[in-house]
Amino acid sequence: MVHLKQGDTIPEGFFEGARNRILELQRENGAIPWYDGGVVDPWNHTEAAMGLTVLGDIENARRAFEYLKETQLKDGSWWGELGAAVPFDEDTQAYTGEGAGMPVRDTNFAAYIATGAWHHYLVTGDRVWLAEIWPHVDAAMNFVIDHQSAHGDIRWAADDPHTPEDDSLITGCSSIYKSFECAAHIARALGHPSRDWMAARRKLGEALRDKPHRFDRTWEPKDRYSMDWYYPVLAGVLTGEAARKRIAWKWDLFVAEGKGCRCVQEEPWVTVAESAELTMALLAAGQRKEAEALLSWQHQWRDEEGAYWMGYQFRDEVAWPAEKPAWTAAAVILAADAVTGTTAASHLFGERVLAEAAE
Repeated sequence: MVHLKQGDTIPEGFFEGARNRILELQRENGAIPWYDGGVVDPWNHTEAAMGLTVLGDIENARRAFEYLKETQLKDGSWWGELGAAVPFDEDTQAYTGEGAGMPVRDTNFAAYIATGAWHHYLVTGDRVWLAEIWPHVDAAMNFVIDHQSAHGDIRWAADDPHTPEDDSLITGCSSIYKSFECAAHIARALGHPSRDWMAARRKLGEALRDKPHRFDRTWEPKDRYSMDWYYPVLAGVLTGEAARKRIAWKWDLFVAEGKGCRCVQEEPWVTVAESAELTMALLAAGQRKEAEALLSWQHQWRDEEGAYWMGYQFRDEVAWPAEKPAWTAAAVILAADAVTGTTAASHLFGERVLAEAAE
């Protein structure tokens, strides 16, 4: 079992199978779908691009970012899931066909370009590239702010007949909180104002910590899912002792020793991406020993070529489902970077690097 730790360098070729899996899925237009025949969404697509960036495949990572630039809608958002079961005319950016699916413009999906862009810049140091992607980050984050309530929470998606629920998600809003941090860093690096984004981030942080009634108001609570548990720590909403208390709160419910983090509380199913994200949340909480152990358990869930299965159903003792998503590969790569400190972006998910106070 490979046990990476602080100060190590990711072994050369160790993630070659994971990289190959991402590239196997990447289309000629730069899009990276979830898995074979799967849809493309901006969040998981960006996560996959970040994995390529860590491994030094800058060319293909930038192809992925070009896809985001080319498919961004006029209001700064993206359609939530494209391809496969969702007929889509990429020339007109319109859903087609009877029952063509849900045209969702998800705020968290839109915001994640800021995280991906800042991560890419930290690794490459390329200010010219950062300036080129800036207008797209700016438009995306302004779309997100437009959906922030007076209470600080951010509506899960743009309001239209397909998405009538005026509600907010803990996981999505936590991810947006991190994206505000990254967007502010980009703005400062390029000499642009960041006051509005910092103020929105502060209000969002207050909502996530102090206004639980603003989340899951119109649907069943999502507390069965591990992401609602650890994402406020991963995103830096909770830090220090508050972060450690949050992790301890449901550790025994979600973590299967020697296997990983369950996706759903009551299911005997650990998922590799959630385990990798929890690894980074543990680092952010100052629990490095636990983070290194959790990451080491994930490498047993690889196929013979080094690609990672989505998860493992340990009651039936099978890899399940029979998918090897691009975002799963990327999440493990990002976690390995965070644990070892291999790249200049390794600290991004392992700590909160920007105070919350508005400027």
